[in-house]
Amino acid sequence: MSKKILVIYYTQSGQLEDILSHFTAPLVEAGNTVEKVRVHVAKDYPFPWTGKDFFAVMPDCVLSVPTELKPFQLKESKYDLVIFGYQAWFLSPSIPANSILNHPLVKAVLKDTPVVTITGARNMWISAMERIKKILKHSEAKLVGSISLVDKHHNVISFITIFYWMFKGKKERLLNLFPKPGVADADIAGTSVYGSTVQKYLTNQSWDGLQNELIQQKAIEVKYSLMFIESKASKIFAIWANIIAKKKKKTAWLVAFKYYLLIALFIAAPIILTVDFIFFKPFLSGRIKKQKEQYSGIN
Repeated sequence: MSKKILVIYYTQSGQLEDILSHFTAPLVEAGNTVEKVRVHVAKDYPFPWTGKDFFAVMPDCVLSVPTELKPFQLKESKYDLVIFGYQAWFLSPSIPANSILNHPLVKAVLKDTPVVTITGARNMWISAMERIKKILKHSEAKLVGSISLVDKHHNVISFITIFYWMFKGKKERLLNLFPKPGVADADIAGTSVYGSTVQKYLTNQSWDGLQNELIQQKAIEVKYSLMFIESKASKIFAIWANIIAKKKKKTAWLVAFKYYLLIALFIAAPIILTVDFIFFKPFLSGRIKKQKEQYSGIN
């Protein structure tokens, strides 16, 4: 029996739309009615970004300040499944993603409805997803699956390539030496496997075990080093955001945050990770295992 599925998302570069197209292909092939809604913000962000514009959105993003969306309509008042595509900005749900989840039309269809989330991230998505879990719970939605696609290159390499993409608007190899930025094409195409898994549970009208199967398929993986960095950085980002939001003249503070980010990534993070690896990680295996289970799970 055909099911009604809502796919709702925002994208600047088009990568998330590409991911969702591959992911939903098996759902479409199975004969479901798949309604795709690409939401736009009333005042769109530039792409490619400028450094000033990009860092200017940090306080509102981290503090979950919504923005106005362009009007959109949903064909149904109730769906059998909602697929929500999102991106993480500054270790938080992007401003458009947060605004979509808090829109009255969306909140109405989320209530008592199974939801699968999917993101295409550089590599740090945990803090954003944990906040999305809380929003979905507040909306009385039923989170049944979570998928995270990432750039699998080294943290420093992906940092360089993603900024090249963001500031030049070109998803291509920098200097023909660095890898292509973003989620790999093969990984994007491979999301159809996860779509087939979701279809199986949708057909059975039971979601028990879906996330465990997605984890086995490596649809979502938690890497300790990135989890550790993100747990520290998300708290510091919140401090910066609260300070900058209160300033009338924010430019100098945003510049200071930019340089803090560079120093933290290239200097502080390697030192802190080394200290943790030697003195703390060997004694915290049980705690680390629980954290990984929580972040890769749906509760």
